Amino acid sequence: MTARLPRSLALVVGVGGALGVLVAAMCLGEPVVAPTRLLDVLVGADSLERVVVVELRAPRVLLGLFAGAVLGAAGLLLQESLRNPLAVPELLGVSTGAAASVALTVVFSVAVPGAPLVPALGGALVGGGLTLLAARGAVGPAAVLLVGAAVSAALTAVLLSGVALSDSREQGVLVRYLLGSLTGTTWETVATALPGVVLALPLAVLVLPALGVLRLGDDTATVLGLSTGRARGAVLAVACALVAAVVSVCGPVAWVGFLAPHLARGLRPEADPRVWLGWSVVAGAFVVVVADLVARTVLYPVELPVGGLTAVVGVGGGAVLAAGHRRTPGRTRT
Repeated sequence: MTARLPRSLALVVGVGGALGVLVAAMCLGEPVVAPTRLLDVLVGADSLERVVVVELRAPRVLLGLFAGAVLGAAGLLLQESLRNPLAVPELLGVSTGAAASVALTVVFSVAVPGAPLVPALGGALVGGGLTLLAARGAVGPAAVLLVGAAVSAALTAVLLSGVALSDSREQGVLVRYLLGSLTGTTWETVATALPGVVLALPLAVLVLPALGVLRLGDDTATVLGLSTGRARGAVLAVACALVAAVVSVCGPVAWVGFLAPHLARGLRPEADPRVWLGWSVVAGAFVVVVADLVARTVLYPVELPVGGLTAVVGVGGGAVLAAGHRRTPGRTRT
């Protein structure tokens, strides 16, 4: 049997690790700020270090926390509602639909009230809705994923066609956006993302009761009086809102929604979706902040797209964790 840390010790280790990552994200870069001087820089007089930490790094770290948190929550909702550990926004047309909608409004200079959140939400709903509509009558959650992958591929083709129509000045910006990036984040960017995050995360909590019933299987859920189609539609709508809050400002930060729920289950394998939701939020935030720190420092002054790093780590790490969960004796399958 695999030894596990006591819950209290795991919490202490987790909090300590999170604080260490946040301090590193605020201190590392150019210029480097010694951790012992960080508080003085934050509250001290104006200086180059204070401008860099307060105006550049702090909003970037905060947006990374927001992005990872909502993507982790969205991934858990999709995986549990479809009872498939491979269900992620990237394979259900949700992320691609949101990114395509935002990119096309930029390419064609379409003025949309509430941009960029409203176009992202509309695109996410269209992508997820097309998947559910096309998958009607499909047998099993795996079939839904196959249909979702096809919808994502079609939306990607539309997206790339739109980018090809843009001028050379826009293409570089759009490509970086489509790879997922926190470059250029300001407090205004954080303010743009905040309403979507504040509204969507409580909705994730509200659909948890339906999620618990859906995990029992469609037949059991129907016997208990739950309309599985409506329940999944509600969960998908909440997941779309979560994804749109991120994609609208920093692009599709890929596969965080795959890795974070598996990390949550690995940390608390005996728990249920209510506990996993909280841990998925924390794990997603941790993954994005660490990935962004690596993206902006490892090849400085060249900055890597954070979405590329999360995709590599998310796919590899999530696949290993998913395989380990399936091999765990007595584990409830999702």
